[in-house]
Amino acid sequence: MKKLLLYSFTCLSLAALLSSCSSKGGNSSSKTGIPYADRKSKNNQSGAFAVATQYKRAPGPGLIPIEGGVLVVGGSAIEVPGVEPNIYNYKRQVTVPSFYMDETEVSNTDWLEYLHWIRYNFPEDREYYYNELPDTLVWRRALSYNEPYVDNYLRHPAYRDYPVVGVSWEQASRYCEWRTSRANEFILREKGILTDYKTLAGNGKANNNNATASAAPKPDKPFNTDTYLNGQYNDIGKNAPIDYNTKSGAATTTAGTTTATTGKNGQPRRNATLEDGVIMQPYRLPTEAEWEYAALGLIGNTEYENINQNKIYPWNGLGVSSAKKKTRGMIQANFKRAPGDYMGVGGSLNDKGDLTVPVIQYTPNDFGLYNMAGNVNEWVNDVYRTGTFTDADAFNPYRGNYFTNKKLEDSQNGKIALDKYGNPIKENAYSGRKQTWAEKQAQAKRADSISKSTDPQATTATATAATSYQADQRGYRDNQKLLLNEEGVTLVNDKSRVYKGGSWNDMAYWLNPATRRFMQQDESSAEVGFRCAMTMLGAPEISTAGKRSFKNPPQKPYRVSRGK
Repeated sequence: MKKLLLYSFTCLSLAALLSSCSSKGGNSSSKTGIPYADRKSKNNQSGAFAVATQYKRAPGPGLIPIEGGVLVVGGSAIEVPGVEPNIYNYKRQVTVPSFYMDETEVSNTDWLEYLHWIRYNFPEDREYYYNELPDTLVWRRALSYNEPYVDNYLRHPAYRDYPVVGVSWEQASRYCEWRTSRANEFILREKGILTDYKTLAGNGKANNNNATASAAPKPDKPFNTDTYLNGQYNDIGKNAPIDYNTKSGAATTTAGTTTATTGKNGQPRRNATLEDGVIMQPYRLPTEAEWEYAALGLIGNTEYENINQNKIYPWNGLGVSSAKKKTRGMIQANFKRAPGDYMGVGGSLNDKGDLTVPVIQYTPNDFGLYNMAGNVNEWVNDVYRTGTFTDADAFNPYRGNYFTNKKLEDSQNGKIALDKYGNPIKENAYSGRKQTWAEKQAQAKRADSISKSTDPQATTATATAATSYQADQRGYRDNQKLLLNEEGVTLVNDKSRVYKGGSWNDMAYWLNPATRRFMQQDESSAEVGFRCAMTMLGAPEISTAGKRSFKNPPQKPYRVSRGK
């Protein structure tokens, strides 16, 4: 009996030792007991598995965390006397996951930074620069003297902090892609995972004698996040992750990730991967549900899941003026109070603005977001349909999916094709599920035959066979008749995009977060701007401080089965 107890105790002790470094923040596998690779460990072996155990999520530059939850879309909609009821709202309960959102609208200065980058990196490409210029002619009116705004609104310092307008949905989406790569490049260079900025400019130190280093070779094309993650951006800094997977021919998740002995003690280094947790998620336009949820900001009216006061605007109360003692009577957003009244009476301007106002003005809502009502309407990501929320899923509803793959240039090595700016070329998704290896190879052969064929008929037939999967989901489950004008021309199609929020030229009715309108994605207006969002990964709860929660039980040792 004593032997059995001793045996059990020994086994339990060993099991406890193996399980002490578990997946809960430890540095060993809880399932195999094998230690993960770590910079501090002296026993790392070739091929060891590295895990980012110290990952801490944080919002990207300019973003604020928005804790998600239940939303009744259209729930704040109201009928205003003299205004036609908004027939395009359907009230339905949905759940919006947690996400990040820009604190402010994108400003003129933000957009000029984008234009400067284009002009600096592609000085000879006038088409690229021209295509990203906002349409400043949106200010022009036949019976209004707006020429000063045509010439000055975008570029003059007097309007540097004002929201950019004249930007189409397509331009805003391209800005989000550009911003993603610029923000990720900055992070990687600041951390030394890419060549740091000083070395890149030739201002670094070459050795201990303080000799100035020569400038590092400038990459052929600007940094792109997708290209980098695929191993097609050859730049490895001194603080890049250590490459423990040095076995020849070992499988990787990228197309030929480069390694170099740039670290201390000649340790081989590699590109950062998604698993390292240093690459941010893409900036993008918010979905309509995200935008409405963030604008309403009911988090300040909620206690233990009970909403003690509903809203019809991003602030409390039924009116548009402040009820607080110090600001009583002041208008809380930039909008048109009455026909012809854009700013109030001289000496007592009601909203402190004639057209737009700076992106930081008035009081932010309970999420900390500025100008979620008035100033400018804002593009959202969704394709417009009158009954989107009758069709869309109850979790993270969205209409507008157009599934794509990155086009392969070398299918054997997984190398993706790039355009002249270094961005991945996209094509229709091949399948709605993971293909088998045989299917994937057959698909690659079909794609090669399309690119090499000179027979238009053969190419068309092959392309049809290769793209039988319906990647375009914008009209999915759309059984409603589209709106027609008097000539019978369709007003709503798959390029009609939603904008929300009301503007300097709108009545208070449109400040309600539930209201929605649409415009073609290649059109722009002096009344429409945008802000970006970003997906939040991991647990939806942002802060646990002061909140009730279950205590996690201590890690239990492995059970030892006793033989009969």
